[in-house]
Amino acid sequence: MGSSSDRLFNRQRTVHQILGGGLVADVILWRHKNLTAGILVVTLAAWVVFEKSGYTLISLVSSVFLLLLTIIFLWAKSAAILNRPAPPLPHLHVSEEMINDAATTISNHINKLLSISEDIALAKDSRMFVKVAGCLLLITVIGGFTDFLSLGYLSIVTLLTVPAIYERYEDHIDRYAILGYKRLRMLYDRFDAECIGRIQTSIFEKKKLS
Repeated sequence: MGSSSDRLFNRQRTVHQILGGGLVADVILWRHKNLTAGILVVTLAAWVVFEKSGYTLISLVSSVFLLLLTIIFLWAKSAAILNRPAPPLPHLHVSEEMINDAATTISNHINKLLSISEDIALAKDSRMFVKVAGCLLLITVIGGFTDFLSLGYLSIVTLLTVPAIYERYEDHIDRYAILGYKRLRMLYDRFDAECIGRIQTSIFEKKKLS
């Protein structure tokens, strides 16, 4: 592991630590290969089902629930007729405490989103406006090339491949990325000095003469 100056953004933490250092990080970085591969296979299967079969999310969920309810119903009826044990279904119950916790969490996130939206609308946070506008523009551009389902599938595949590849080859990637950034910085400084600087000087001289 090199020094922080040799890393992108001068980071001191590892990729695993940046991703949280828990089970999610282990899955993303292929520390549990079977689980990660299983997620990729399930994701691919879901994409094929939705994309190629003509199913939508609502129709698929409805069909699955209909099949389960039919099986359980027929099982319960046959068990009553044949004096067999009923289906071993757990008692499903959502406590009031769970509902209150979920409502509190959702309301906090909504209020935070509304507060950020208000700051942007009233021009109180220019940086946040630029970030949000950039994200929305990026989503608009990407959305013009693909649909939501394919975008979700590609996002999951990217999440489960790019960080792992970067962690494996981070020394080489960081070295070339920093080198490329330095070259771009040199080009920008040259452009700033030769073009923007001359324009500013010209404008200043015209104002001075006038």
